[in-house]
Order: sequence, then structure tokens, then C-alpha cells
Amino acid sequence: MDSSEALPPPPPVIPANFVPMKAHKAGKEESQPKFLPMVRRGVGTKGQKIQLLSNHFKVGVGIKDGFFYHYSVAMSYEDGNPVEAKGIGRKVLDKVYETYDELKNKNFAYDGEKSLFTLGSLEENKMEFTVVLEDLTSRRAGRSDAGLDSPTDGEKKRMRRQSQSKTIKVVISYAAKIPIQAIADALRGQDSEHFQEALRVLDIILRQHAAKQGCLLVRQSFFHDNPRNYTDLGGGVQGCRGFHSSFRPTQGGLSLNIDVSTTMVVKPGPVLDFLCDNQNVRHPNLIDWTKAKRVLKSLRIRVNNMEYKISGLSENPCRSQLFSLKHGKDENGEPRTIEITVYDYFKRHKNIELRHADFPCINVGKPRRPTYFPVELCTLISLQRYTKSLTNLQRAQLVEKSRQKPNERKEALSGSLRNSRYGNEPMLRSAGITIESDFTRVEGRILPPPKLVVGKGEDFIPRGGRWNFNNKQLVRPVSLERWAVVNFSARCDTRFLCTTIKKCAEMKGIRINPPFQVFEEDGRAKRDPAPVRVEKMYQYVKSKLPGAPQLLLCILPERKNSDIYGPWKRRNLADEGVATQCIAPTKINDQYITNVLLKINAKLGGMNSLLSIERSPSIPLLRNEATLILGMDVSHGAPGRSDAPSIAAVVSSRAWPSISCYKAAVRTQSPRVEMIQSLFKPVPSDTGNKDEGIIRELIMDFYETSNQRKPQQIIIFRDGVSESQFIKVLNEELVPIIETCKYLDEKWCPKFTFIVAQKNHHTKFFKDNAPNNVPPGTVVDTQICHPKNNDFYMCAHAGMIGTTRPTHYQVLHDEIGFSADDLQELVHFLSYVYQRSTTAISIVAPICYAHLAAAQMGQFIKYDDLSETSSSRGGTTISSAVHVPQLPLLHKDVANSMFFC
Repeated sequence: MDSSEALPPPPPVIPANFVPMKAHKAGKEESQPKFLPMVRRGVGTKGQKIQLLSNHFKVGVGIKDGFFYHYSVAMSYEDGNPVEAKGIGRKVLDKVYETYDELKNKNFAYDGEKSLFTLGSLEENKMEFTVVLEDLTSRRAGRSDAGLDSPTDGEKKRMRRQSQSKTIKVVISYAAKIPIQAIADALRGQDSEHFQEALRVLDIILRQHAAKQGCLLVRQSFFHDNPRNYTDLGGGVQGCRGFHSSFRPTQGGLSLNIDVSTTMVVKPGPVLDFLCDNQNVRHPNLIDWTKAKRVLKSLRIRVNNMEYKISGLSENPCRSQLFSLKHGKDENGEPRTIEITVYDYFKRHKNIELRHADFPCINVGKPRRPTYFPVELCTLISLQRYTKSLTNLQRAQLVEKSRQKPNERKEALSGSLRNSRYGNEPMLRSAGITIESDFTRVEGRILPPPKLVVGKGEDFIPRGGRWNFNNKQLVRPVSLERWAVVNFSARCDTRFLCTTIKKCAEMKGIRINPPFQVFEEDGRAKRDPAPVRVEKMYQYVKSKLPGAPQLLLCILPERKNSDIYGPWKRRNLADEGVATQCIAPTKINDQYITNVLLKINAKLGGMNSLLSIERSPSIPLLRNEATLILGMDVSHGAPGRSDAPSIAAVVSSRAWPSISCYKAAVRTQSPRVEMIQSLFKPVPSDTGNKDEGIIRELIMDFYETSNQRKPQQIIIFRDGVSESQFIKVLNEELVPIIETCKYLDEKWCPKFTFIVAQKNHHTKFFKDNAPNNVPPGTVVDTQICHPKNNDFYMCAHAGMIGTTRPTHYQVLHDEIGFSADDLQELVHFLSYVYQRSTTAISIVAPICYAHLAAAQMGQFIKYDDLSETSSSRGGTTISSAVHVPQLPLLHKDVANSMFFC
């Protein structure tokens, strides 16, 4: 194809006055200021006031002069090796409590691992105990290579010699003391180094309280084994509903934040039934045992009321898997060992006729000392987390069945607090902790929606956070002259599709020609691997088209997770520089096609709607100074894929004073690393490496599209950062951004504002005496926000289903000097510039775009042959086992487009 005809402009040329500083060296200590989160400057006043309830319950602290004493706990076997098995610590401490008097009159909170806390000190700073714990790793009666569960009289003597009982030495040593007064000090806004430790103690008390009730613990979420809590998701997976419970510091004092929580668990029952469900096969004979080995690893099973942990599967089928069995004595009175198959053992010694003797056995022993059970005798126990990635169908089922209307959720939360019986927890009572049963009342404000502009200069104000393009045209429609349709699906009526597209496009102001051709996939190619199918189709397209198209509309065979998607996107965006829109329509109507056209128009350089203030411009604090807005996100590989690189994406605004148009820069980095590593990369010119970092690339683009103006203000929205990472993200991401600016121009000192947006939290709001969700535009920055830090909650969107989850915005750094009202208004505005939809969205558009860009380009390497042990591709070494594959560069003809839209 002739790519010179494509629409997007070429990448910007580096301007003369942006010559890098030759003397600048990255990483110098003096060039890296250290940042701390900022304090609140005030609260907002704009908007209509609304009375709300929040799922925060006020906490009273009766004792202020006492101390929590922190002790470290070390456990070891007789041979000195540490006790490392998970879940053993609580059993050992319970045994110490039962056996010795030193702890009997003392309430303590134990985290299950290496920390124990008491109210008041123990008698001694160091105490040693020795306990004998029966059946340490699995409640089995004896040890045999074939799992002797119902021993004969002759076997019982041998079992006593081979007992699983273990002698464990426990050493409890004083580590520190934590003043309870630190809680009151922090709530008054005073810095206290002990506050987080005191709060941690209170959260550990809640975890211990739940553990005593037999709950599954997932951080601060607790799940009871109650049939009413389960919902089937298919594939042998269940959603388990529980509740989250944690202490939070707020402007109104200490509060207990309680919320409904859901986790995925393995469906309990016979192992064979689970594997059939998990692999979607009708009969056990169809089970793929290679997949089964991966999914069963580390799960716990029950056989004849004994529990075991699965370590693997036998190499041979049950019928032929041999093991050594001590059987009788020889002529010298020594134990005699015979070789016997697992099948014969159970048939002769247990009188059990096995139906599935050709299946592997389950191994619950160690690599050098396996212990086998026939799989048909094994049953999975309840409340075991399922940590593999869900299918799209399972995820949809989980979302659907986890939804609760606001009133339902309020009732569930009241019930959770009531049933938790925290008032009976001895440690909380000893510390004088009391918890009120009423929801906290807060005052919110409803910000008015911004005025939008569409085609022909028409202004309108959205209602209820929503609008549509009925009888309206796009504000800046493109002209679609050269395009074609590529069809990988046999179900789509392409003639009706093209007719509907043309009709809707013209109604929206898009001048459109008929497609050059509809390219249908050869039916013989459908069995080929996805990259092969894509390449065959692309060669077919290139042989017929006279030049490069503006757009290829691709019809996928599956609606979600089509294996065609990644290779197709890579071929178009990286190799050819052609914009592409993928669809998988189940129903073709005007509404569906209009939504598709919104994406196409944005990708080709058009604009669907604008804020009216972008034309003035009159955005507070942005009107006088060139302002760059960044959205930053990192997406990680699916659970269980330790080799999959993380994808870092940063999008930036273009053509100031616009805040509706963005460009994306995406890089791979080490797996599971949250901090973005490629923001600043000064490299010598003689290396041939042109990648000088994400931020330099985006600043160049801003300069070229904003009349050669360098941004004097840079606003950064960061997604996916927890509170424990705030200081880290400032010092590892804001600092490289500042370094980039200094590298480009030593005298250039823009002002920065750094804001973290969090969706993964547990604060909810409810309208008082009303069943529906809070209205769009609701903002809360009093009563339940942090007593000191600069934060607020925003519900910009209309929650149509379930209970609205607000976005928690935390302002970590602000040199621009936003007032609370101005910043909240900007955040609200940025929820209305998302070009893919006609609704306000729940989080600012730059973050959504960063998430989309990371997800889309992550598909480029999804099909690469990544290995758990090595990689033949180039890249940065993560460890001795894993390398980071590099993303292919976007073609210059699409690099500056909103390809991710």
C-alpha cells in the first residue's frame, strides 16, 4: 500500500530551542527532590447541597494512655528449620495458649505470620515455648505412599512410628510499643509515626476475629462458608460474597469502613466433577490432565475426613503407578518391602473397586516422597480461592450477580456489622474500642454539568449525565472516502451493515463513500492460527486496493477475546499505519452503528463533541497558561502469568487549549512492576537508540500542536496506585517528569499537579430515604475524607445498575495552586470529554484512554511465545528467568492519532 495517503500527520520535528542539555546527567542526587503528599488547603462550596449516608461507622477509642506492644514471633522445627507453611501459625499459637499460662490471661492479636500484639506488656521481653502439633500439614492418620486412611490393626503400630506430629519451638520477642494516643493525634491532623502501626493493629484484630469464625481471609475481606453466599459462575468457579472491614481515619474521627466484597472460589465437591466443569467436558474421559495438573496445584482435598494439599499428579495411571509398601517381615524379622500399584493396593487392602484406574493419581506428598490417592476418592473442600484469570463469560456472570441496588447494599452492610459481633471481641473491648451501628451522615454537593458543543455550533447541557446525537451532527466530522470492510465472520450481513453505516454517518455529518470492497475470508483459512489468518487476509486486501485506505472495518468472529484481534491490530497499526475499527455485531441498528461511528471519527482525527469552555477558553487556571494534561496507567498480565510484561501507557492532551484530544505513548516493563520505568531515558546519540522516554515524546507532540508553546503547567492523573505507594510514585514518577523538562531546557520550570485516582476502595454513598443512586456530579470532601491529606470523592456518572462507586481523587502535589472548587470542577469536566460514549464517565477521560491504550497494545505481544524460563527476544532482563519483550513501534501515520479510542 501507499501509506503516504493516510490522514494522520507525521511525527513532530524537534524544535531548535528544545536542544537537550549536554551537561545534564540523569540520576544525580541534587536533581531529584524528594516529595511528600500535600495537606488539604480547603473544601469546596460550589454546587447544590445534598444529604447522604456513607458506609463509614463511627468508632470510639476509650483508652488513650495505653500502649500496644509488638512482639515478633519465630517458629522452628527441632532441626532448626523455620516453619514456613501458610496457615500453620494460628494453630501453633492456639496450642501455645492452651499449653502455657503465660498467655492465658492476656488478650493478643496475631497476624498469622510473624507479628503478635498485646495491650500492655507480657511478663518477659523474650519467651520460649515448645509445643507438639499433631497432623501439621494435613489431618491424615498416617503416612503411606498410597494414602492409608483406614488402617488395619497391623498397620497402626507403623503409623505411630511415622506420625505427622511435629515438635515446634516458638520464640516470642519484644519488638516495639505503639501508643494508642497516636490514633487521636493523627485524627487531629498531627503527624505521628505510630499512627499507621496502631491502625494496623486494629485491622489485625478484625482479621483474627474473622479467622476464629472460620472465615476465608483475603486481606481485609472476610468470607463465611454459607450456601447463601455462593453464586455459580461456570467452569467450576463460584463467586463468594463476604464483607470488607477496615478502620479509616476521617475528618469526623476514626471510622470503620464496611462494604460488600466478592471473591472467586473453587466449587467444592468431587475433583472429577470440578475438572469436567472447569474444562467444559461432559465426561471424565475427556479431561486434559496437563491442564488439570496446573489448576489443581496447591488446592486442598478431603479423603475420608482427612485433609491434604495437592502437590501434583502421578506420572503413570493409577492402574500402573507403583509405590513401595512395607508388608510383613522377612525370615530375619526385618520389615519387608513390596512393590505394588495404587490400584491393586486399594482393591486388595481396602476392598475398593476403582472405576477410573486409567486416570493419574493425586499426589499429596513431597517430590522425593510422593503419597498417592485415586482421583475419584478425592473431594475439594470449600472456601478455596480461585486465582486464575476468569473467562469473559465468567466475568460477566460475576458482575451481573454481584450487583446490588443501593437499598439492598445498605441492608447487607447493616447485617454484616450486626453479625460480625465486634462488640464481643476481647481485644477491642480491652482497648476501649466501640463501634456505632448507624451510617455516617455526610453533606455532598451536586456540581452542574458542563455545556457541550456539537455540530453546527449547537450548544446543549446534558441531563442526568447523559446525552445523545439524535438529530445532531458531530462537532468535527471527518470525510471517509477510502475504506473497506474485512469480514472474518460468516454470521454478519455485510450489505445491511454498510447501508446502515452510510445512512447513520450522513446523519452525523460524516461525508462517506461506499466501501471499496467487502473482503470475505476464505472458509479454508478458518482452521489456521490467528496470525496466519490475518496475514492471508492482509495480502488479499493489498492485492485488491489501489492505495492505502483511511480505514479498515474488521468484523470479528467472536464478540470478546477473539484471537484475531491482537494480530490484526498489530498488522494495521505497527506495520501498515492504517486506522482500523473492530466490531462483532449481534444486532445492527442505528444506536449500535452510531457508537461505532463515534470511535471511527475520533480515530481519524475528528471530534464528536467539545466542552463549550474549550472554545472560549475559560477553564479555571488553564486559560492563561499553556497546560498539558497527562493520564497514566499500568496494566499487568493475567494472574498466573509471571512472564507476561506489564504495559505502561501515558496519554497527553494536544492542541492547547483543547482538553478533549489526546495522544498515547506505550512501553513494556518488568512484570508486576507498578511504577512506570520509561518516563525519562537520556541516551547518548552514538548508541542508535532513539527512545528518550515517554514524557519527551509527548512534550514534543504538545509543542508542535500548540503553536510552538511549551507547557507551563502539567497536570498528571495517575491510576492504580495504593495509599502505601504515594511517596514512591511521587519520587519515582514525578521526579523523572521534572528531569525530562530540565533535560529539554535547563531554564524551563513548569508547575506540576499530581493527582491519584482510585476506584479500588470501599466507600459508598446512599441517598437518605431514597432507593436510587446518588445523582451524577456528586462530590464529597468533608466528614469521611482524610483528616489531613487533600482528597475528595466524585460520582461524575449516572449509576444505572447496582450501587454507584465513586472515584477517590487524592491530590499528592499541587504547584499550580488549584482551589478545591476549581480542581473538582476540572475533574468533573474531564469526565465529559470521553469521545467513545455519550455519557459522563466515572473517572477522568485521560485515565480511561491510558487504560485503553495499554490494553490494546498489550494485545500486540499477547500471542508471542513467552516462556516461563527464558526468552529468545531482545529486551531488558528482569531476572535470570524472564526477559521483557519490546512493543513494536506504531507506524508514523497512526502514532499521533487516537488509535485507542
